Amino acid sequence: MTEKLHPFESLTPSFIMDAIESQGYVCDCRTLTLNSYENRVYQVGIEDGEPLIAKFYRPGRWSDEQIMEEHRFCFELTENELPVVAPLMNDHGESLFRYGDFRFALYPRKGGHAPELDDLGNLLIMGRLLGRLHAVGAVRPFIDRPRLDCRSFGRDSAALISEGFVPADYKANYDALTADLLDGIDGIMGSDQGIRYIRVHGDCHSGNILWREDAPHIVDLDDARMAPAVQDIWMMLSGDRIRQAAQLGEIVDGYSEFHDFHPRELRLIEALRSLRMLHFSAWLARRWNDPTFPRHFPWFNTPRYWGEHILELREQIAAINEPPLQIV
Repeated sequence: MTEKLHPFESLTPSFIMDAIESQGYVCDCRTLTLNSYENRVYQVGIEDGEPLIAKFYRPGRWSDEQIMEEHRFCFELTENELPVVAPLMNDHGESLFRYGDFRFALYPRKGGHAPELDDLGNLLIMGRLLGRLHAVGAVRPFIDRPRLDCRSFGRDSAALISEGFVPADYKANYDALTADLLDGIDGIMGSDQGIRYIRVHGDCHSGNILWREDAPHIVDLDDARMAPAVQDIWMMLSGDRIRQAAQLGEIVDGYSEFHDFHPRELRLIEALRSLRMLHFSAWLARRWNDPTFPRHFPWFNTPRYWGEHILELREQIAAINEPPLQIV
């Protein structure tokens, strides 16, 4: 019996260039695979022009409406003069294209390097950028894109891992710990009606920020969704609590120049961190039939991984019960 190929296996250089040329470009046969797991992203040379970045969306993940909401958010941000790398539109005003069984978007190539987020001055600049982004994000909600909540990121993720991935030796511990952790998260996020959900980047870590010309530029809004504003802030924090408090102070100082930050959201940080841990584990599990995942994440689903993951869950139960981080 012939093994069924993963859909992304059909993205050959020839297919990629044919897709781009369907939009009126002429490729020069140079293609370079860029670092991406959820989708597939390539730099493609263009005759008599700058190379383009082609992003082929993972089949079945987002609907057309959800992708177009992401694109419209990008355009709205650029219209407000934010440094966001937005998709290109063709002569018909379209930014989402189809070729064969794939949907794809094209982007200009932009250079830059990863930001030095241990520099407090850079965090002040990032705070200003996020304040501007959230001022736009708060204007209207997403209609089709999802909301970051305990059910989708937490309970659904834990159920998937428990039912099909965690080894029998770890299952009882995993089930007990995730039940306690999720109840704690619900206690923080589920009962507080004062939490405001706005359009956010959703995955605002250093890999999605390009630093060039002494300024940050935001890329890849593929995970944009409705979430508390602090979701785009906490991933920039590192080190011990004293260091994180100093970092947070710089970010909020810059942020507050353009948008109000609500200190009550600080109690959400460890809950959001916990949800990201649960979601990341389930994301690897859901994508395990994609050949690139076993190659790049060989440590997943090993006894050592589950032992360390159980320990992380224990630590997060303690963390969500600690006093929230304070701004200094």
